[in-house]
Amino acid sequence: MLDWLWKLLGKDPHAVVAYFGDDVEPLVEALRPLEPSREHITDSRLLRGKRVGLAVFRLDGSGFWRAFRRAPHKLLAFNGRGERHHLRLDIASLLFCRGVELDRIWLRPWWWPWAKERSKQSAQSTTHAGRALSEGRPRIAIVAPYFPWPLGHGGAVRIYSLLKEAANEFDVFLYCFAEDGTTFGPVMDLMHQAVLFEMPRYREPRWASIEPPEVREFRSVALRERLDADRARFGFALVQAEYTHLAPYTKDLVTAHDVTYDLYAQIHARERSLSSWWNVWRWRRFERGIKARSIVMAEKDAPLLSDTTIIPNGVDLARFDPTPEQDGARVLFIGSFRHFPNVTAFRFFVEQVWPLVKGAQLEVVAGPDHTRFYDPPAMANVTIHGFVADVVPLYQRANIVVSPTLVSAGTNLKVLEAMAMKRAIVSTKSGCAGLHLEHGKSVLIADMAEAFAAAIRSLLQDAAKRKALAERARKVAEERFDWQAIGKQQAALWREFIR
Repeated sequence: MLDWLWKLLGKDPHAVVAYFGDDVEPLVEALRPLEPSREHITDSRLLRGKRVGLAVFRLDGSGFWRAFRRAPHKLLAFNGRGERHHLRLDIASLLFCRGVELDRIWLRPWWWPWAKERSKQSAQSTTHAGRALSEGRPRIAIVAPYFPWPLGHGGAVRIYSLLKEAANEFDVFLYCFAEDGTTFGPVMDLMHQAVLFEMPRYREPRWASIEPPEVREFRSVALRERLDADRARFGFALVQAEYTHLAPYTKDLVTAHDVTYDLYAQIHARERSLSSWWNVWRWRRFERGIKARSIVMAEKDAPLLSDTTIIPNGVDLARFDPTPEQDGARVLFIGSFRHFPNVTAFRFFVEQVWPLVKGAQLEVVAGPDHTRFYDPPAMANVTIHGFVADVVPLYQRANIVVSPTLVSAGTNLKVLEAMAMKRAIVSTKSGCAGLHLEHGKSVLIADMAEAFAAAIRSLLQDAAKRKALAERARKVAEERFDWQAIGKQQAALWREFIR
């Protein structure tokens, strides 16, 4: 009806979809099926006389200002995860621009009366039988955030490896949350019973509670009731929780894979924002208030929590059996993106370090469903794997393994694996903390991008130096970090606690 008015103004009456910035073809593919009747224009020079109904651009690209100048009230932004949002002067748009996931920008705290979504818990669980109980063996319950198979990240490796050692002396019961595509592998041969619970659906903003959101995400009345019932039925000698955010399930033992407030304190030292301060304050309040004895990974973590015992991470020396290094210039980064320090490390490496390294290939193991946590752009000479069932072949074809961690607590299993495989390691100071490696003797340590890149270049040009570093690192792994010896430390702690 208003076509005549648009024509009078010298405009096309039919609004078009205009794209601004670089690499917009994926955006066109996403929007064309949704707007099949509109003309889609990717070249701004063809917009003369056209009326823009949608001005489309990437948040991480260069098209915002051109889109804003052309149609400030018709902005449609895509983030790095491929999610889209109409930008307006409101809180939702601000959160979207700050990287909050699309399905979380409308969330409100539990006390907000007009909240459209509420957190939900499910009573659903499945019980899986393992081996028979043994007469006279102590019975131990383990509470974990996931089933420890496959071994796609460091936490699963630790839990599985110590279960394997504990099975020689204890009857183990596992209580954990189910993930999509959970497979059991050889784990059920190590325990009497595994009970998998449906993950609670936590639907609140991450800033909105004094208790850390990760703690609330794993709060399950059904798990607690089943754990209490089985403790009365089977007579558990102790209950051990894996990760501090599951500490509310026990007053016995908690494995602090990371001291989380230490991680956030390192971030706060860099950012100095209200958000970073809030994370430090509430995590410190929570973790310092844990009543159970805490198992930490390294000496540096022991003073951070009360009543601690050090049981370090380890490595399977038989599985990670070194092979001769192959010719080439291949660099390996391993770190599940579900753990935010790994995303921080990866971005530092590919954005600041890798451009300074020439003539090399980079392989990355980002873990299962990694694009949920960070979806990196395509890069030349960089291959990104999701879940990898067996990382040994990746170590075998690598010439250098990197650990560019900027914030870290505990110890890095990927560094231990590289030590066992006799591969030269370049790491930040925090990336190899607690592993008794010496700069220039068993590792090269660099915290700045230029120095990190220089260390990689020097090793790529000097095979003898790579070999010398790797030989010394393997010796440290043999002397200090064999899972069998570490399993005996855990068994001794359990026996002491039971007494």
